[in-house]
Amino acid sequence: MTADATPALVEDKHTAAGRRVRKSSAYPRYLAGKLAGAAVSLLAVLVTSFFLFRLIPGDPVKTMTGGRQVSAEQLAAYREEFGLDLPLWRQFTDYCGKALTGDFGTSYQFRAPVVDKITEALPNTLLLTGTAFVLYTALGIFLGTRSAWRRGGLGDRINTGLALTLYSIPSFWLGLLLIIVLAVGVGPVPGMFPTGGMESGGEEGLAYVLDVAHHLVLPVVTLVAVEYGQTLLVTRSALLDEMGSDYLTTARAKGLRDDLVRRRHAVPNALLPTVTLIFINLGRTVAGVILVETVFSWPGLGGLFYQALSVPDLPLVQGLFFVFAAAVIVMNTLADLVYPLLDPRVAR
Repeated sequence: MTADATPALVEDKHTAAGRRVRKSSAYPRYLAGKLAGAAVSLLAVLVTSFFLFRLIPGDPVKTMTGGRQVSAEQLAAYREEFGLDLPLWRQFTDYCGKALTGDFGTSYQFRAPVVDKITEALPNTLLLTGTAFVLYTALGIFLGTRSAWRRGGLGDRINTGLALTLYSIPSFWLGLLLIIVLAVGVGPVPGMFPTGGMESGGEEGLAYVLDVAHHLVLPVVTLVAVEYGQTLLVTRSALLDEMGSDYLTTARAKGLRDDLVRRRHAVPNALLPTVTLIFINLGRTVAGVILVETVFSWPGLGGLFYQALSVPDLPLVQGLFFVFAAAVIVMNTLADLVYPLLDPRVAR
């Protein structure tokens, strides 16, 4: 080795070491930035949830009385009980202070802590939307990869057309249609499923599980039909972008089967947009689907939100809104943190 080559070698080693240092420090900086952004978003949601719902017309105290004749003194006592007689700035500071400790106040209509009502309804929502999430995600990814790999074929045209059609249908309208056809019955088609609710009552053990599953069918079918198309279209589009890549041509030239090329090479590299969608949908799973739960009288967070909004039950509405938004923000942040594991270039 010549003397002239030695400085160049040393310089290359220093350059490589510098790159390793930059790579090792890139992810912590990326992580800190994403977490800081999530914290700011949560604070913004906290502030928004307080002021937004105070724009709703109506007096919650008068609504709670149910139209009965109530004296001014009684109305004043109600307002004092729920803190509605305080100046707006004082209500806001009290709300933020308590919310940061997990206390969203007491529901006007249920006279119970908001956190208790949310905890009570959350498992029902997770059962409904969680079941639907697993089904429409798996169906969307499977059909999306099949459609992209056979682009332009009959199956692709049918899958894409059906996905676009169902995705454009309002969920509440499809839910009502399913109730009319499959729950009430039309002509020769008998009513096979309950029109709403989560259980018939009086069942125990395995009979109870089957009863809940029977009530679950129509709302889950509604959600899957409306939501799977989005996953299908995103997966199909991402995979089509990958299909022209040189590494897929090389894999085929080596004699790998098309199914193996798709499963081991193309699909994993096309997952980034689908991962984003999956995490966003996970956040929405916590939020529930308000219209579907309302149509099917499902006792979850969505139905509870609709109930609270009609009063308006400000503490309950604010608490639910914060939980809905926080779930989406947290899942979005988790998606951002997973990205560098799938593609290290994201954190650079």
